[in-house]
Amino acid sequence: MPYPMQLGFQDATSPIMEELMYFHDHTLMIVFLISSLVLYVLILMLTTKLTHTSTMDAQEVETIWTILPAIILVLIALPSLRILYMMDEIFNPYLTVKAMGHQWYWSYEYTDYEDLSFDSYMVPTQDLNPGQLRLLEVDNRVVLPMELPIRMLISSEDVLHAWTVPSLGLKADAVPGRLNQATLTSTRPGVYFGQCSEICGSNHSFMPIVLEMSTLKYFENWSHMMQT
Repeated sequence: MPYPMQLGFQDATSPIMEELMYFHDHTLMIVFLISSLVLYVLILMLTTKLTHTSTMDAQEVETIWTILPAIILVLIALPSLRILYMMDEIFNPYLTVKAMGHQWYWSYEYTDYEDLSFDSYMVPTQDLNPGQLRLLEVDNRVVLPMELPIRMLISSEDVLHAWTVPSLGLKADAVPGRLNQATLTSTRPGVYFGQCSEICGSNHSFMPIVLEMSTLKYFENWSHMMQT
């Protein structure tokens, strides 16, 4: 959960989100160094009165400022491509869950079970219990086992939606007639919140997502209870 006046990311709960945070810091440092250099050169040009007659025809300088940006782009592109491939790869998922977007709620189906599906609506403000979060709590949470690879299949019944859980590094568009895939692995138990992040109509703000990551034993007990 984010907290008021938070400037950074939410705490990472998955290996993918940890990699994304490292990549963000790596890229931000490069941007900071480039910005500092440009600012230094601008200040130098505005404050000094010294000139050099050879500056207008310096092949060495032109070679450096052509090659250096190319090297910087490679330093940014390589870790970015690595993370993209990591996000797409999935080996032997323990569980597959299909999330369908509707105006304006989510429905979930555990495809490995015969009869385990439900709709997930936002809890109205007047029905909230003490400690529950306004506009983020739902009547049916998605319960999943932690430390196991989960495959999410995401689509929509009507308009464009987006299934997003920031602390897990997940954001996948829900497109009508198309099935998108995302990989989900949580390194610790907890309750993680997300929302639809694609403007999908008048009640777009009222499509929360709540994942409850638990132990495998708790998940199996919950799944048996939901099917009875």
